[in-house]
Amino acid sequence: ENSSSLFDEIKSIAQGVYLARDLVWQPPNILFPLSFANECIKLRDIGVKVTVYDETQLKEMGMEALLAVGRGSRKDSTVVTMEWMGGEKGSAPLGFIGKGVCFDSGGLSLKPPKSMEDMKWDMGGAATVTGLIETVALSKIKSNIIGVIGLVENMPDGDAQRPGDVVNSVSGQTIEVLNTDAEGRLVLADILSWTETKYKPQFLIDLATLTGAMIVALGNIRAGLFSNNKDLSEAIFKAGEIRGEKVWEMPLDDEYDQLIKTEIADMKNIGGPGAGSITAACFLKRHVEKTPWAHLDIAGVTWKNKSSPTIPYGGVGWGVKMLFQLIKDYKKK
Repeated sequence: ENSSSLFDEIKSIAQGVYLARDLVWQPPNILFPLSFANECIKLRDIGVKVTVYDETQLKEMGMEALLAVGRGSRKDSTVVTMEWMGGEKGSAPLGFIGKGVCFDSGGLSLKPPKSMEDMKWDMGGAATVTGLIETVALSKIKSNIIGVIGLVENMPDGDAQRPGDVVNSVSGQTIEVLNTDAEGRLVLADILSWTETKYKPQFLIDLATLTGAMIVALGNIRAGLFSNNKDLSEAIFKAGEIRGEKVWEMPLDDEYDQLIKTEIADMKNIGGPGAGSITAACFLKRHVEKTPWAHLDIAGVTWKNKSSPTIPYGGVGWGVKMLFQLIKDYKKK
């Protein structure tokens, strides 16, 4: 590549990273599901097809688990799809899914006040997916790429979901909600299943600030990687080492999956006290049928409390560079 095309690519990556960072920074009274969707709509100017689904449509689509999360909020929930079709017509796209909980109070399973202070960045996964789509479109990459984000606000209210409720999901499986603060997986379950059916992607990668347990396991240095597919997980690991957004693979044994069994529904939304990040990933895996899938738990890497030479204090935009690298390498293969 000549230096000017290299510069253009770096510029496109930077813009996507900045967009993701800006979204993570925004306070939750300013960035809520519909205002986030409006930020996505701006990507139409650079050739992205953006579709915003409202609550009535989501009901028809069967997204009961996702809608249950937002029931306690005055802010309507929404799902946004962003499509960049730069590849061959009809060739299966690469799918990226983001958790977009714009503020997470925990719902009726209320968080302590101190833990709530950070919860404006609980939409970090959705921010990364949005930034990635911007980078993809700006660099006019010759691949078909789709981003799907589930945007909700998790609040306590007289009509909020209750611990003990059982909800349906897009996949047809029922979920016993024992802890309303394990809400991100309800959002992702529905959009993973829906995206798999609608787009039949080559792979699905979801990003989510999913569990505090991930920060206990890997701190703020690596993100957790969970996958049902060795080729995909290796490709992600490699891209992470190249771009300095590093991951570490965690297990998904059946024994862990047993921990979310329950008497009254197909699964419950929390395991036991141990292996919290793994049981969350097992929960997601149940909503992907046969597509190669990877889950990135980015709870520890989404926000930086002190700046480094390349990352200022605050929102990181973690994953944009690494996933763009993955898309390019995947194209070569």
